[in-house]
Amino acid sequence: MQPFHLAIPVNDLKKADEFYGVLLGCPKGRSAEKWIDFDFFGHQLSIHLKPKECIAAKTNEVDGDKVPVRHFGVILEWPEWEKLAARLKKSGYRFIIEQGVRFQGLPGEQGTFFLLDPSGNALEFKTFKNIREQLFNPEGEY
Repeated sequence: MQPFHLAIPVNDLKKADEFYGVLLGCPKGRSAEKWIDFDFFGHQLSIHLKPKECIAAKTNEVDGDKVPVRHFGVILEWPEWEKLAARLKKSGYRFIIEQGVRFQGLPGEQGTFFLLDPSGNALEFKTFKNIREQLFNPEGEY
């Protein structure tokens, strides 16, 4: 898979640096006065200081949860996903959607949890029992 690049606004570079660099453990890349690049699980995430661009995402109902429509994230192998969730819980960071399994027993079954960064950007961390077979399976029931 090819790495993607995503640029997002933040309202505080120091808090965003602590969130992505320390809490999530993303190595820092290049930076300047108003932006920082991170290795976000093998992808390039650029955070740009632009407070007026930070707005709360609207939600949509998905399997009983109010999922932020505008969000990004990463798909991890199940053990790595569980390890990250445990580390976040131990840190006391608040989930906006708790760790759980969605679409249980269906072809689209997946583990997921959501959190907000300090600027209100929504992130989803998800997993599948078999990522290669389930990720783009059009037969998945929802």
